[in-house]
Amino acid sequence: MKNNDKIIDELKNIIKSKGMKYTEQRAVILQILVNLDEHLNAEEIHSIIQKDYPEQNIGIATIYRTLNFLEEVNLISSISFGKNGKKYEGNTDEHHDHLICTSCGKIVEFLDDDIEKRQEDIATKNGFKITDHSMQIYGLCQNCQDK
Repeated sequence: MKNNDKIIDELKNIIKSKGMKYTEQRAVILQILVNLDEHLNAEEIHSIIQKDYPEQNIGIATIYRTLNFLEEVNLISSISFGKNGKKYEGNTDEHHDHLICTSCGKIVEFLDDDIEKRQEDIATKNGFKITDHSMQIYGLCQNCQDK
């Protein structure tokens, strides 16, 4: 498991600056996303909480509200699957892009220096300064191609 004291302190500071109340429920949801090296939807987070943190008794509505809040304050990010909802991850790692299987939902993270350089070149050529970006490439993973 990753040391997440820093990210929890950041959560506390953000909540305090917004005049909100710090709750263990918010911290548990953030810890799950920071500690697990996976992309999870709200239902998967709910299952983990029921299994590993049953004393918290966090309902699915609270999870959705907390995920929206955590994303709004940039502690987590999401990938949208349209009508199939979103999957979330903690914002603690270096920048990366995603390959997403449209059949099974598998997500592969990658970083390619050539792509990053090309994006910078395109932005500069067009008079843009990149402040943030995300790349999501959709297709079929090897397992789904073989079916």
